[in-house]
Amino acid sequence: MRKIKWGVLGTANIAQTQVIPAIIRAENAEITAISSTSGKAKEAAATFSISTFYNSYEELLQNKEIDAVYIPLPNHLHKKWVIEAAKQGKHILCEKPAALNAEEAKEMVDFCREKEVTFMEAFMYQFHPQHQRVREIIASGEIGKVKFMSSSFSFFLEDKETNIRMKKEMGGGSLYDVGCYCIHAIRTFLQSEPAEVEAYAELDPKTGVDLTANVYMKLQNGIPAMFSCSIDMASRQEYEIVGTKGRIIVPRAFRPDLYGGLGQIIIQTEKVVRKEKWTADLYKLEIEHFSQAIVDQTETAYTPEKTIRNMEAVESCYKSIKSKKIDN
Repeated sequence: MRKIKWGVLGTANIAQTQVIPAIIRAENAEITAISSTSGKAKEAAATFSISTFYNSYEELLQNKEIDAVYIPLPNHLHKKWVIEAAKQGKHILCEKPAALNAEEAKEMVDFCREKEVTFMEAFMYQFHPQHQRVREIIASGEIGKVKFMSSSFSFFLEDKETNIRMKKEMGGGSLYDVGCYCIHAIRTFLQSEPAEVEAYAELDPKTGVDLTANVYMKLQNGIPAMFSCSIDMASRQEYEIVGTKGRIIVPRAFRPDLYGGLGQIIIQTEKVVRKEKWTADLYKLEIEHFSQAIVDQTETAYTPEKTIRNMEAVESCYKSIKSKKIDN
């Protein structure tokens, strides 16, 4: 089996706690290099027994042995380093949100296509099998015709004074950080794009960052949806799909890894309340899926075009919020 050789741009927490360990666990991948501009690459390389480290991203990208890179950099840097990686012929797994707007996302996607490199935005949650099971339940007709969907993703950000999620110019805010998951889920399960978006936000008075957003959507297929996201509330990470005969609730939708990979589906109809449990190593599944797409030279399940559509929806939310802002 061919193993894809990975490099990582940066020593972000998500890289060190989740993605690098997942690359190490993956059957068809291996990590060969890490880089950092903060001088932390050497320490991270030692921690994970990575053979090569660099103190600049450019040096890593020039390493011809590396097939693919993972980019967990702050949101405003994604476009620059995706393009730089593509210039060097590297396949790219980029942390969500891939860009700050749809235009940026399209530029990135088009450039990766031109350079013939595989690009995927890292919505790792979608690789957990509980979501495929939800699709199967919907298709079976058990809950009838789908009429509504809601989703929530929130957590309480303790270090608001120093966290990059509070820096507007770096792509901070709840919509970019966790709301994009809710949008992704709604688009995925309802199999349609938003036609109408009405968004309300609580903005931080100092930074202007959206601490909380509550959004109503009507999709092109006529199904309404709502979601709530926040970096200023207790933890929630769920979605609910309501049909004419019953509903599906997924209470560990986006971070089942916090429960040892254990996901849960609750199906409620007039006659039955049923719980199903599904366990999986979702970060490992993401890495293996992306690596295999490179080996087989096939499209990833989550296509670049879907990334553009997701960014269009995020952008629509921000436009709706901005339209309600009253300047004093």
